[in-house]
Amino acid sequence: MAPLLQVDNIEVYYGVIKALKGISFEVNKGEIVALIGANGAGKTTILHTVTGLLKPKTGKISFKGNDITKVPAHKIVTMGMAHVPEGRRIFSQLSVLDNIKLGAFTRKDKEEIEETLNYVYERFPRLKERKNQIAGTLSGGEQQMLAMGRALMSKPEFVLMDEPSMGLSPLLVSEIFEIIKAINENGTTVLLVEQNAKKALSIADRAYVLETGNIVLSGDAKNLMNDESVKKAYLSE
Repeated sequence: MAPLLQVDNIEVYYGVIKALKGISFEVNKGEIVALIGANGAGKTTILHTVTGLLKPKTGKISFKGNDITKVPAHKIVTMGMAHVPEGRRIFSQLSVLDNIKLGAFTRKDKEEIEETLNYVYERFPRLKERKNQIAGTLSGGEQQMLAMGRALMSKPEFVLMDEPSMGLSPLLVSEIFEIIKAINENGTTVLLVEQNAKKALSIADRAYVLETGNIVLSGDAKNLMNDESVKKAYLSE
C-alpha cells in the first residue's frame, strides 16, 4: 500500500539559504511519525512545505497518491490534511467556540459539523466549559487544546502538529500527548514536530532525526530512544 504522505527529495530555500537539502520521508496511514532535531534543523520548514505554505525548489510531495507539490494550502485542507501551527495561532479576540468553528470552514453539512464539535468537546472538556470565553484569555495549555480542536473540525485524515508542548508545564505536556495518542487511536494519522524528543518518541511509531536540513537517522521510535547518539543529543536531561 502506498504511504499516505510521500516526500521525495525536496529542497527548500529561504533566499539563498538552503533550508532543506533533499529531504525524503514517508508517513503511512494510521501512524504517529515524529520529526526531532535541534532548533533550526528544518522541522517547521518541512511542515510548511507539506501543507503548501512554502513551495519546494525541487522534489515532489504526494498525499493519498496525488501530487500536491504545487497545490495551494487552502486546497490541501479540503483533501483531508490539517496543520496545528507552532505558537497556536488562535484568534485571540474571538470566542473559543468561534475559533473552533473556523476549523470547519471547508465543510458544508451542518449536522456533521455539529457531530464533530461534540467529538472535540469530548476530547477537550475544558473547551466546552469555556466556549463563550474570549480565546485570548485562555491559559497556554488551553490555547494549545483550542488549536488542536480547531484542526480536528476539518475532520482530517492527517494532522501535522508543530511543537504542541512548547511553553507548557510538565503536567499539561503529558495531557497533550495523551490527547495526541487518543486522536491517533481514533483513526487520524499524525506527523509530529517536537522539541521534547523523549515525549515524542514515547508515543511515535517511527521517527526521523533532522540536522541542518538533512535527515541523519530514521527508524522505529523505540529503537531511536535507545540509540546512543540520539540519547546524547536529544534525550539527556
